[in-house]
Amino acid sequence: MTHHTKLDQPYLSLCSSSLHLQAPLARARSEQGRRGAAGGDYFCKEMGENGVPRHCYPAAAAAAAMEVTSMELGHTAGSKCYDDDGRLKRTGTMWTASAHIITAVIGSGVLSLAWAIAQLGWVAGPAVMLLFSFVTYYTSALLADCYRSGDECTGKRNYTYMDAVNANLSGIKVQICGFLQYANIIGVAIGYTIAASISMLAIKKANCFHVEGHGDPCSISSTPYMIIFGVAEIFFSQIPDFDQISWLSILAAVMSFTYSTIGLGLGIVQVVANKGVQGSLTGISVGVVTPIDKVWRSLQAFGDIAFAYSYSLILIEIQDTIRAPPPSESKVMRRATIVSVAVTTLFYMLCGCMGYAAFGDAAPGNLLTGFGFYEPFWLLDVANAAIVVHLVGAYQVYCQPLFAFVEKWAQQRWPKSKYITGEVDVPLSLSGSAGRCYKMNLFRLTWRTAFVVATTVVSMLLPFFNDVVGLLGALGFWPLTVYFPVEMYIVQKKVPRWSTRWVCLQLLSLACLIITVASAAGSVAGIISDLKVYKPFVTTY
Repeated sequence: MTHHTKLDQPYLSLCSSSLHLQAPLARARSEQGRRGAAGGDYFCKEMGENGVPRHCYPAAAAAAAMEVTSMELGHTAGSKCYDDDGRLKRTGTMWTASAHIITAVIGSGVLSLAWAIAQLGWVAGPAVMLLFSFVTYYTSALLADCYRSGDECTGKRNYTYMDAVNANLSGIKVQICGFLQYANIIGVAIGYTIAASISMLAIKKANCFHVEGHGDPCSISSTPYMIIFGVAEIFFSQIPDFDQISWLSILAAVMSFTYSTIGLGLGIVQVVANKGVQGSLTGISVGVVTPIDKVWRSLQAFGDIAFAYSYSLILIEIQDTIRAPPPSESKVMRRATIVSVAVTTLFYMLCGCMGYAAFGDAAPGNLLTGFGFYEPFWLLDVANAAIVVHLVGAYQVYCQPLFAFVEKWAQQRWPKSKYITGEVDVPLSLSGSAGRCYKMNLFRLTWRTAFVVATTVVSMLLPFFNDVVGLLGALGFWPLTVYFPVEMYIVQKKVPRWSTRWVCLQLLSLACLIITVASAAGSVAGIISDLKVYKPFVTTY
């Protein structure tokens, strides 16, 4: 096995069907038009001391070299392989951006919507869902305007959410945003571990009920399933740039639509079997729960709905796939947001409302694992297996930014450490003969493994799906979906302080802050209530 550092490897990029070094071509373009000191048209590759140019070539020769390079890339002189920032030409459209958003939004959050509507009732439940969809659309439109700093067509691009924050805000706000973003990622990792283990447990219980009968308690601990999920994530976390694997988004979309559609279908069948719609205008009644529990559960329902709509953190990344103007990326993204939020809201309404119509006040916290449905057991198994497959990939996609941040920081802090920057070639063939090797970085191995182990242990201590989802939705909604997009938009568009628009934006932010605090309080109250009867590593379901 050989050791080498990552920094020594050449950077390759793909343009058309051939691999070429991108940096030399980019340098050649940036140097076009430069004149040498000796007179005439020259391209000067480097500047020596005191500004004296060296390595200068006649313009005709340099142009010919660039033309040859262009021909090697398979393009004519008039075609463009790169965008204005030197990166490969983006090809995304409104429809591809809409598909990315729908893939990102429709996830495990849909499974708790029937329970959320059951707490609020037929009037407030759908109304709150529409409210969150409107706020999500509006703040997403504000955030889309922050993709470019300055002019919406020619301004400097911001490639990530944090890039946009850095470009428009400063000081403590940037640090707070970074902390909240990475804290949200940790929370999502915990929530996904809980959701995946519950789905694996549900497969086991569905088969048990089918064999032993619905009267059998079939009590099973979720701890072994969390360990199984954790081991799988340790393995997948060692794959560098897992979030760049193209098939992952497609697989996640197929899986999320599979289990969501099965849940919707089973809800419709149950409504037909009941020969009517269950539920009430005001939701679960006082008497079934205490008045204070009614308040806490209603507030927690706000958090569950907010979690189902959270995708602001990846909006800028999705916008960065849209092809260059005209029209501007922000205009295309606004149209994509309208389409995706409308489709998502319709789908959520169908799933949430059908689940409530099927079970009324008894709607389970997780539509596919709460065992409102028992048969057909094999269909429940398919749905829960789809949830697990989706969450295995989604866990990695969400955690990659945190992994990359810590590893980049470590490389900058200890650039000469072999443990941090060195890699070991591990042969993938059992024979050990020359062939494909996996480049294992020891720091990546230990850091990512420790992260997965830590989130798995926390999940074992707090395996409460609804409470954790509500808390995550509440904590991420106001700061990341509302506050920072509003503040960035005000700076970007130079909105005058105390103007009508400024006051309206601040009132929107304040109202959402109140909702966030109330939702978080409801979720914390739910967790405290559950902990009174839960014994870690002992309690079964």
